[in-house]
Amino acid sequence: MQHAQYQWIQSRGWTPELPAAEAGLQRLIFAFGAKQLLKERALTGELRDHFPGAMLIGGSTSGEIAGDEVTDDSLVATVIGFDHTNFRAAHATIGEGQTSFEVGKELARQLNDDTLRHVFVMSDGLKVNGSELAKGIASGVASTVSVTGGLSGDGANFAETLVVDESGATPQCAAAIGFYGDHLKIGYGSMGGWESFGPIREITRAEGNVLYELDGRNALDLYKTYLGPHAEKLPASALLFPIAVTEANSKVSVVRTILSIDEQNKSMTFAGDIPQGGTAQLMKTNVDDLVEGARAAAETSMKGLGGQKPDLALLVSCVGRKLVMDQRTEEETEAVREVLGDDATIAGFYSYGELAPFSQGEACRLHNQTMTITVFSEH
Repeated sequence: MQHAQYQWIQSRGWTPELPAAEAGLQRLIFAFGAKQLLKERALTGELRDHFPGAMLIGGSTSGEIAGDEVTDDSLVATVIGFDHTNFRAAHATIGEGQTSFEVGKELARQLNDDTLRHVFVMSDGLKVNGSELAKGIASGVASTVSVTGGLSGDGANFAETLVVDESGATPQCAAAIGFYGDHLKIGYGSMGGWESFGPIREITRAEGNVLYELDGRNALDLYKTYLGPHAEKLPASALLFPIAVTEANSKVSVVRTILSIDEQNKSMTFAGDIPQGGTAQLMKTNVDDLVEGARAAAETSMKGLGGQKPDLALLVSCVGRKLVMDQRTEEETEAVREVLGDDATIAGFYSYGELAPFSQGEACRLHNQTMTITVFSEH
């Protein structure tokens, strides 16, 4: 596997400079950047000019990751050339009347064949139910195919997110890359670092990813009482106060964060499913616990490589973690680097949701407030 990384920042342009165009090479570019830079399209146009025929996938972010460095208002382009691995792209529009499950199923339909080994997904971060998207993809591929990825971000604005692929940089869509053949080893890990506190409340009314009532009481008003003065800055402030959601008759909880609130209906829309009849509990954390969560995610991801060193690592971390860590954000990417080693090219972004299985061999799930890592090694 050949890999090179380029970063664009306003003050200095591309570092290093983009190389002269060379046709005839099959290359894949992961492009993660600030929404405004992607909307202007000039930079992605430069990538297409300098890497003719390359396939692009990526999206808008709440922060960009290059190595162990975290930046804002930049574009990180990671160019990959495989020696023995084939790949192809899929695209689906998130439209009115089309469920997130159907979008995921359509991506799987475009990619599935007997040699498919892994799918990396990028989706709009505001117009999708990530839980259903993951289920849709899983329904259309073999159980041996792993699926990871993330939901695009928009800083802490929650206004519009973009997905980058062959059609440009567009909202309300999902894209994916399928990887094929037996020469690519893939590992993944997803960890949080949050802990639950306070009363456990029953989810008495919810529809899909929309929560209406807890313990028979209005959920939005109840949530606001916990937030106190932070309630004035919803939905962004909700990233500091996620909830742990547990389905009825299950002992496994998942973390959920709010995407939007509806004052008229007194409801909260989350990135993934809120199971009626299950329970919800507030969560808290500190920087040290988040850093250790990132380290644990890296250690888990390495187990999938069977002792090989990673060539490439894609990091998808939640914007809520970044808001908590603030000036210490790079401590989590530095912890990941310590585990993965100096030879791996690391790229990624801060997201509105992370996609990965809970553990090796399981189906993909939506996560919030995690560091989710996918590592690749070609042999």
